[in-house]
Amino acid sequence: MKNVELVLIRHGESVWNKLNKFTGWIDVKLSEKGKKEAKNAAKLLLKKKFVFDIAFTSLLQRAIRTTWIILKKTKRLWIPVYKSWRLNERHYGSLQGLNKEDVALKYGKEKVQEWRRGYNTAPPKMSLEDENFPGKDPKYSHLEHNIIPRSESLKCTVNRVLPYWNKFILPELKKKKKIVIIAHGNSLRALIKYLHHIDGKDILKLDIPTGRPIIYEFNNDIQPMNFFYL
Repeated sequence: MKNVELVLIRHGESVWNKLNKFTGWIDVKLSEKGKKEAKNAAKLLLKKKFVFDIAFTSLLQRAIRTTWIILKKTKRLWIPVYKSWRLNERHYGSLQGLNKEDVALKYGKEKVQEWRRGYNTAPPKMSLEDENFPGKDPKYSHLEHNIIPRSESLKCTVNRVLPYWNKFILPELKKKKKIVIIAHGNSLRALIKYLHHIDGKDILKLDIPTGRPIIYEFNNDIQPMNFFYL
């Protein structure tokens, strides 16, 4: 019997990736390079004859637009696309919008590295009065304010991604549906950490490139057997 397959894709480069800014939940657009990366991902998927029944993505436009481009190019615009805040990028708190090099000069490289890569460490919290606090955004009006993050560690990201995986994505995999998840570096790292039981230190070494499909193969018990990049 053919293995169950799942495709994970980090969105194409965003305009703030290009400017080396902390992005997190700020809803920035794809750069021109990011659009090309999404188109190239679709070409790779077509070449390997991947087709999808369902797509999952976040509420952030860089992931949504990557999804649109890939589904259009693979002639799958008609399939269901489910969006959730639980697949959003990690929230970088008050660092969002700041240049990473400028932050390193102000706080020191070691502290910034701890904020960026420490599994249990979250950056300084965003103020509730900040114009970019997600509670002011209609995309999140269905959420209680105490649920909306003001900053997150990778551990926090794992804790919000896994309930969505278990409740919505895993049941579709068990039905042998062909699924693509188009999300973000940290929400995908959170999922990969769980699937492979990677400890908090080792997951920090994993860096997921933009626009590059990751193919997962599962056995019939939905246990991961193998994964590779296209």
